[in-house]
Amino acid sequence: MEKRFVYADNSATTAISKPVLDAMMPYLTECYGNPSSVYSKGREAKAALEDARAKVAAALGAKPNEIYFTSCGSEADNWAIKGAAMAGAKKGKKHIITTNFEHHAALHSFQAMEKQGFEVTYLPVDSEGLISPEQVKEAIRPDTALVSIMYVNNEIGTILPIPEIGKICREAKVLFHTDAVQAIGNVAVNVVEQNIDMLSLAGHKIHAPKGVGVLYIRNGVGIETFMDGGAQERSKRAGTENLASIVGLGKAIEIASADIDAKNEKKRAIRDKIIDTVLERVPRCRLNGSREKRLAGSLNMSFEGIEGESLLLMLDMKGICASSGSACTSGSLDPSHVLLAIGLPHEIAHGSLRLSFSDDNTMEDADYIIESLIPIIERLRAMSPVWEKIMAEENN
Repeated sequence: MEKRFVYADNSATTAISKPVLDAMMPYLTECYGNPSSVYSKGREAKAALEDARAKVAAALGAKPNEIYFTSCGSEADNWAIKGAAMAGAKKGKKHIITTNFEHHAALHSFQAMEKQGFEVTYLPVDSEGLISPEQVKEAIRPDTALVSIMYVNNEIGTILPIPEIGKICREAKVLFHTDAVQAIGNVAVNVVEQNIDMLSLAGHKIHAPKGVGVLYIRNGVGIETFMDGGAQERSKRAGTENLASIVGLGKAIEIASADIDAKNEKKRAIRDKIIDTVLERVPRCRLNGSREKRLAGSLNMSFEGIEGESLLLMLDMKGICASSGSACTSGSLDPSHVLLAIGLPHEIAHGSLRLSFSDDNTMEDADYIIESLIPIIERLRAMSPVWEKIMAEENN
C-alpha cells in the first residue's frame, strides 16, 4: 500500500486556506497601520477591522457592535464565564449551570469560580453524549447567574440542543453562553433565533490563523471587562488588534458559513464509510456519541485491547494525522474526561481515536484510512496482553 498524507484532525486545527491567506497578506505588508491611529494608514486599518467585524456578525445573525475580537476561543470562554459570573455576583447570583464534558477552557473557568465561592451544577450527559433541555430547566434557580453549554462537543462531535436550551434560559431571564468553536461552519448558527446571549468561536477551526477568536455579547448584556489598558473593542478588551488575523477570520467565516449543507453531505459520506466499514470488520469496537446528532465530519471510536497513543503513532507512520481527544490535552496520560462522562471505563477510553474532516478531504482519504487503520488495530492487539486476556475470557 503506497504511503500518502491524510490530514484528519481538523477538530484540532485547520490549514489556512489560500483565499484567507490572500486576504491577510496586505495587512502583513503594506497595510500595517494601527487601527487606533487617526492618520490615513490607521484609518485604512480601522476600515479593514470593521469590515471583518461586519462579516463575523453577518455569519452569526448578530450586529457588528456585538462582536469582540479575542486571541482565541479559550480566551472567549474565560471572558464569558468569569465576566458573567462576576456580574451576576453583584446581583446576589452565584450559581452556574454547565455540563460535565465541556472543553477544559470552560471547565477550568468554572473551577476557578468555585474557588471564589460560586456553586456550579455539572449536568451529566447520557451515554450518547447528549443532555435534554429539561435538565437545564430543572437546574435553574433564582440565584442562577449563567448557563454555559457547548454547541458541539470537541471530542465526540455530538450536537447539543442549543436553540431549545436558549429558549429556556431566555424565559427564565438567565444569561446563556455557548462555546461554538466546533460548530461554526458545520452547523447553521443564528444567535437571535437561537436565543444565545454570548458565543465563543476560534479562527483556526475554520481555515483562519491560530491566535484569533471572537466573543459575541448580545447588546444589553453586561459582563465584566476582560482586559484594561486601552479603548480597543469598545474598552472591553484592551490591546492593539491582531489585524491581519482578524481580516483572515472575517474571510474564513464568510466562506465557512456558505453552502453548509452541501459541504456536510460530502463530509458525512466520508465519515459514514469509515464508521460502517470499521464497525463491520473490527470486533469489540464502538462509536462514541450519538450516530444521528453529530457533526458531519467527525467521528470518535474506541477499540478494546489497545492504547490510543500507540495507535496514533502507527497511523502517523502511514502519513495519517489523527488524535485521541482534544488537542488542548494531548500531553495528558489521563483518559478523556469526555469519554468517562459518557460511561466508558478507563481501559476502553484509553483506546480511542478521533478523526475529523474538512472540505479538503476525499473518499480516497477514507479508503486509505480504512486500509491503514484495520491492520494497525490487528497488529496492536496481537501484541497486547490486555487483548489476550479479553479473548481468553470470551472463550471461557
